[in-house]
Amino acid sequence: MERRPYNFSAGPAALPEEVLHQAAAEMLDWHGSGMGVMEMSHRGREFGAIIAQAEADLRELLAVPAHFKVLFMQGGGIGENAIVPLNLSRGGVVDFVVTGSWSAKSYKEAQRYCEARLAASTESDKHTSLPSPAQWRLSPEASYVHICSNETIHGVEFHQLPDLTALGSRAPLVIDCSSHILSRPIDWSRVGLAFAGAQKNIGPAGLTIVIVREDLLGHALPVCPSAFDYRIVADNGSMYNTPPTYAIYIAGLVFQWLKRQGGVAEMERRAVAKAELLYGYIDGSGYYVNKVAPGCRSRMNVPFFLPDDRLNEAFLAGAKERGLLQLKGHKSVGGMRASLYNAMPVEGVQALVDYMREFAAAHG
Repeated sequence: MERRPYNFSAGPAALPEEVLHQAAAEMLDWHGSGMGVMEMSHRGREFGAIIAQAEADLRELLAVPAHFKVLFMQGGGIGENAIVPLNLSRGGVVDFVVTGSWSAKSYKEAQRYCEARLAASTESDKHTSLPSPAQWRLSPEASYVHICSNETIHGVEFHQLPDLTALGSRAPLVIDCSSHILSRPIDWSRVGLAFAGAQKNIGPAGLTIVIVREDLLGHALPVCPSAFDYRIVADNGSMYNTPPTYAIYIAGLVFQWLKRQGGVAEMERRAVAKAELLYGYIDGSGYYVNKVAPGCRSRMNVPFFLPDDRLNEAFLAGAKERGLLQLKGHKSVGGMRASLYNAMPVEGVQALVDYMREFAAAHG
């Protein structure tokens, strides 16, 4: 079988080929049920088995403690920018650390529902670094502290989550981990709530996963829609309204694939190897540039720039000819971006490096 192109999209992103083949084989008839998953009642026995297994596998992969609820929701990360303050802010003060486009969106949206305060920002250096937690201006009365633990557009990542207790804060930490979930462990002792849109490292767009500590449930503002009230969603096993059933099914297949690969520990090992390969070439090339401080470079999303923007279209055209897809950088940043999610094999990164070397030799 001819190799598929390597898809470096930031999301919706590539899925493991094994998962796609399995989904194709089960499209018309899931396990002899006579139905495809898209045709099932979300309250039926068949889908009940699918969602229960998906939750069990996710809990195992991320070592989610028993006192956290796993919710399968809709609305994406942008939806959670409203849903989190509607549930956790109690209409009071919330601290935000703005390190890129996604945390900036979160900060702006929360202002509609609470008193959002800026605890720290890296806007002055165009989000190419991370602010030291010791310098954050944390509010003693904050209901929670929000960070985006991996910024997809700017390519910065918290390689260690802040310890708010050590910083003198009693607020729970909320992390938007959409673009690096399941690529590294999560220290649940430091997290009150984690949310992730599925379309980057888990599955198709439409599913949003929320993992929330039980004591944070039950505080939704009166204006919060019932379908977005974490307590109601949890009490109804993510079935208060019809969940994104097919996206949950695909996510479940991805979780099983991850377990067969060796789990999150193996995904982290691969992520380190892929990132070191690409950053190592960029730094030593004398041609391409990554502007992010080395200590906080994302393992998942690698922005890089050519020496002359007029070469961008030629670079992208040549990449496409070689089966290297969706490398164009986000419009707000420019340049290029390679997303190295779990489904991207190291062979794909090596193919990209080989092409980058060839292009630099031809145009340098």
